[in-house]
Order: sequence, then C-alpha cells, then structure tokens
Amino acid sequence: MNRKFSRTLAVGSASTFLLFGLAACGGSSDDEGNAEGLSGTLNGGGASSQESAVAAWRQGFQNDNADVTVNYDPVGSGRGREQFIAGGLSFAGSDAFLDEEELTAATERCASEIVSVPVYVSPIAVIYQVEGVKDLKLDAATLGPIFEDKITRWNDDAIKALNPDAKLPDLKVTPVHRADDSGTTKNFTDYLAAASGGTWSGGVVETWPIKGGEAADGTSGVVSAVKGGTGTIGYADASQAGDLATVQVKVGDEFVSPTAEAAAQVLDTAEREEGRGDSDIALKIDRTTTASGVYPVVMVSYQIACQEYEDKDEQALVKSWLTWVASEEGQKAAAESAGSAPLSKDFAATVKEAIDTIG
Repeated sequence: MNRKFSRTLAVGSASTFLLFGLAACGGSSDDEGNAEGLSGTLNGGGASSQESAVAAWRQGFQNDNADVTVNYDPVGSGRGREQFIAGGLSFAGSDAFLDEEELTAATERCASEIVSVPVYVSPIAVIYQVEGVKDLKLDAATLGPIFEDKITRWNDDAIKALNPDAKLPDLKVTPVHRADDSGTTKNFTDYLAAASGGTWSGGVVETWPIKGGEAADGTSGVVSAVKGGTGTIGYADASQAGDLATVQVKVGDEFVSPTAEAAAQVLDTAEREEGRGDSDIALKIDRTTTASGVYPVVMVSYQIACQEYEDKDEQALVKSWLTWVASEEGQKAAAESAGSAPLSKDFAATVKEAIDTIG
C-alpha cells in the first residue's frame, strides 16, 4: 500500500579502503546516536552528493563518541551499493534506492532484512557557465534536447523563447554529465523522462546514455568541468554548485530556483514503493507537480545498512551512526553545512522506526 508523507564498488576497490577495525563495547544508543563505551572504526562509502553532509555528520558524531572514527569514501552511488553488497562497507550512501536485484543480493549479504532510509534531501541544480547570462530560465522540454546535444547554440529559439530579455550569445552549448554510475544522474534523468514531454529519450538511468557532451567523474568533477568551460551546462547537487549560476526550472506557470525549502516541498506528494519491507523506505517522487513553490529536480538520498551484523560491535556502531544522522541535531548540521532540507519531525520519526530495527 502506498503511503504519502507530509514534508517531510566493486570488491577490488573496497580492498583499498580501510577494512573494519571495530573494537566497540556496544551500548544502547539514545535518540541522537550516543552510546556509552562505543569505540572503533566505521567504514561507509557511496554517493558523492552526500560528501558535505557526511563531513558534518562525522564531526558531530565523533565529537559525541570520541573513540569512534567514521570513514566515508565518495566513490559514487553505484559503487557504494556494490561495495556494501560485497561486504566491503558497513553502510552505503546512495542517491537511489536498491533495485530488486540489488535488494536480493543485499539481503543475502546481510542474512537479514536491509535498512534503507532517506536522510538527505537536496535539490539538483542545473549549473551553467555562460558569460553575461546570470538569470536563465528553462523547462524540462528544453533541458531534454540540451542534454541530448540536440540544442547546440545558446541563442537557440527554444532558449530565447523562455528568456526574451536575456542577451544569449551565439555560442556552442557543451552539456556536461557524470562519467560514473550516479544516483544524481538517475534522479536527473527521472525528472527529464517524466516532465520533458518526450524530448528526452534516454530513459531513467544511472549510467549516462547519450553520446556527445563532456563526461566528468563525481559531483566535483562535473562542477569543475562546468566552471572551467565556456558555454557549459551540467547538473550537480546544489550544495556543491558554489558560485556557479543555476537555472530556474519551470514548474506550472512559475520558474523555481533550487533551494532546500523548494526541494523539501516535493515530499508532499512522495509515496512509498510497493512491495518493500517497513525498514526499506523507498520513495517515488512526483516529478510533474505543478504546485507553487515546489522544485521537482530533487534528490532524496539514502543510507543503506543491514538489520543484523555478524559482528555485534559493528552493528552497534551502525545503529548509533544512523540514529545520529537522522536526529534533529544531525539534520540541522547537514542543513548548515550542505544546504540540505532537514527531515520533518513526522518523517524523521518514521525513519527512526526503521533504524531501530537494527539489532
């Protein structure tokens, strides 16, 4: 049954990452993830979009648990899930929930149900570098052919029609996309597929499907490529857009900027995926909403863990970490550091119920 919410790696590369050095004296954690006597090293990895948030979470968690070290390798969502399933990571960060095949494999790895919780809600900014153009408005029907390399000049009639007052140059459009398997790509292409009216033909994918343009590794790679280019346009987690200009996206009759507040509102129409366990909170986002003030090019990013671990010290660390991440203080830290939208009180309670199934 669908439930609506109100606002709410491969093994080889894993071996180069620090493996578990746990020496925890597992205690029961409180609502903010503090556990008496907790110690050891916790290794996670995955979505590069979460990197700034994880840095804030890690600082707060380690401040409260001085004998714990948390490592996070921002290798991308796809590789993070692969390394988690292979047993190389205690938890994964991912901008997409596990698909059916991954879910089966993860359940086998865990020898239990999995816990997959949305902990990071952020807009995906369409970033660009066009000299003299600081205010750019685009709709999905135009973004589709731009990223398919079919609209090739910045003064194309389709762009001009949406920006009649802009001084658009006769300059080549260079779309920049992720080279790696990316949950950010999956969320962005999900938006294009749903809202473009058929002008995007690449489907909903983690691996960029269109030849042409420029490819870059990770969120930071896309940002660097757009910033260092001329006539470039790309997509990245808004927290890492820096001083690059961002597109206002058409929603209904309005053009909406990629703010945390506008992104959070998209959860008003989010529904649970059917056929998932109570601890697997996989959300379907309404990318075609016309509600005022909503920004639908949004990323709902997850952290994924096991309900049970053979090493109970590892289990205690994971549970305490996730409890901290989803706590009011953890969400506030991420909002201040990464510009994400904090989970609402009601949604955070649902997430905590899922985390509490660990152990």
